[in-house]
Amino acid sequence: MTKVVITGSNGLLGQSLLNLLLDASKYQVFGFSRGKNRSGREDFTYVSLDITEEVTLKKELLKIQPDFIINTAAMTHVDVCESEKEACDLLNVEVVKWLKEISEEIESHVIHISTDFIFDGKKGYYKETDIPNPLSYYGLSKLKSEEVLKNSKIDFTILRTILVFGRVYDMSRSNIVLWVKSMLEQGKEITIVEDQYRMPTYVEDLALACKISMDKRATGVYNIASSELLSVYKIAQQIAEAFGLNKSLITPISTSTLNQTARRPPKTGFDLSKTNKELGFYTKTFKEDIERFKKTL
Repeated sequence: MTKVVITGSNGLLGQSLLNLLLDASKYQVFGFSRGKNRSGREDFTYVSLDITEEVTLKKELLKIQPDFIINTAAMTHVDVCESEKEACDLLNVEVVKWLKEISEEIESHVIHISTDFIFDGKKGYYKETDIPNPLSYYGLSKLKSEEVLKNSKIDFTILRTILVFGRVYDMSRSNIVLWVKSMLEQGKEITIVEDQYRMPTYVEDLALACKISMDKRATGVYNIASSELLSVYKIAQQIAEAFGLNKSLITPISTSTLNQTARRPPKTGFDLSKTNKELGFYTKTFKEDIERFKKTL
């Protein structure tokens, strides 16, 4: 059986991956996360640890000798990364260095999650080969983590993604779909930026892309997102429509009116042609993804 370690196994992607891989029953899965196992599953080996402790992390990986390490753990709160740069670097960059170092020793393949925020958002529909220019410290930290892997001798896959949403057994934080849905269900008015454009990613698609990358032993960089570029305001409207909620509660605003610590790229989105061709993986529109998501609630 293929041995797989998932870092951040308590997170949204981590739990989605556990469900996907355990149900496939050809993987021996190990989940690394802090605190207790929150996945609602007991049919894998859970290791409670802080992956920012280098000695402990390397010792556990040396013991397991996994074929694959899927690194889903990251500090992703963009404004917090801006104000807590050391903590951001520790989790987003140093941990990746340690994973690379141990993988050189035990010959593991690392699958790492990156972001559209490595780009400045001037053009949209970015290809894997486009030149990064992050506007925020979060984006810079993820770019540094990519470079750690690109400058290594190990087998690696980098999956860049955008605005991941979904739901799992035990949620520690919300996401755009659940937040908009919850606010509108409570009859609360919300303001949403209309001058930022994104391609949201259904977490089950991202988990599947990780699995396909493993099964194909794909190496290099791939883009994973839904197939259509939308303003964040339009995304919120489509969420309201899908759940039959009151769209008039959503007011469009411009980014300039927000007092955000970190700058956001105005227009990201990905060119998905390499992912289509090499992984044989085709994502759907956000509207279709919401319909799929609704069935799981």
